[in-house]
Amino acid sequence: MSEILTEPIENYALSKNLRPRMKFSKVGIVGCGSTGQRIALMIASRGIEVVFLELSEEKINEAYRELEEQLDEKINHWGLTLSEKKLIMSRFKGTLDYADFAECDIVIEAILSKTREFSKDIRQAVFKNIEEHVKPDAIIATNSTNSVITELASDLKYPDRCVSLHFSTTAPDASIVEIVRGLYTTDEVCKNVRKFAKLINKIPVPVEESPGLISVRLGVSLISEACDLLMEGVGTKEDIDFVMKKGLGMPLGPFEMADKIGLHRVVRWMDNLYNEFGDKKYKPSPVIKKLVRAKHYGRQTCQGFYKYDELGHKLKDQSRDVKCKEK
Repeated sequence: MSEILTEPIENYALSKNLRPRMKFSKVGIVGCGSTGQRIALMIASRGIEVVFLELSEEKINEAYRELEEQLDEKINHWGLTLSEKKLIMSRFKGTLDYADFAECDIVIEAILSKTREFSKDIRQAVFKNIEEHVKPDAIIATNSTNSVITELASDLKYPDRCVSLHFSTTAPDASIVEIVRGLYTTDEVCKNVRKFAKLINKIPVPVEESPGLISVRLGVSLISEACDLLMEGVGTKEDIDFVMKKGLGMPLGPFEMADKIGLHRVVRWMDNLYNEFGDKKYKPSPVIKKLVRAKHYGRQTCQGFYKYDELGHKLKDQSRDVKCKEK
């Protein structure tokens, strides 16, 4: 009887170098706070690897923990299985080194900033660090709504690959992403960014360069007008929210929306828009500023215009005090 020859099937597989590589198979994110985490989850949930950069090992571990908590919450609401959670978590890699962006097809800057000038300087430095370590054809993007992409890209060697890519992180289920091309951005980059948006199941919306873009400028204007109605006694916050939800079909009323965004973020956005345009309609309302001074930021502190439990659900009994750790 002839001897049966056996060979491992791995010998017939393509080597890692020869395997076809999908465009946008790896995405980088600079900053993995609340905004960066939501972007990371959007992308990793679509089967794409995410490399996120933070300032310290402590912050990396904190990001991992908070990402896991958000996925656990989805499991608790039957929106995810345990195996799906493990698969998504396996796609995250935290790093302290920009060199780990070397294989990324796109790197998205998502850092937190308090003023426009601070934002510009920090973001420009981040863009330069990214450019030193990524491929020449990798796209460099910002999620900022107040920074102008032409300004951020102006000092780079390849400013033509920079773009603004704004995800609505306050409404992660929103189906759109605002895409802003700068003065230098090429048609090819815009085309690839639109492909990337569709790859993660988002509808790309082209927007001309303007601080605040469409979403923030209209959003804060609605919240500001709602505050004016409240101060004038035209209606209670509950009635104003009710009218906007039942009358205009909004999923959240303006006060509920402000609490979800974070009142401190609303004030920061409005201050930046006021400094940019000088229009009094962008001055933050005294109603919001009073709450921010009291550190009542909304859902994340369990108190804003309304009171919430630790999971961010609005309490039916609004007189009840709730202790909530600030995220």
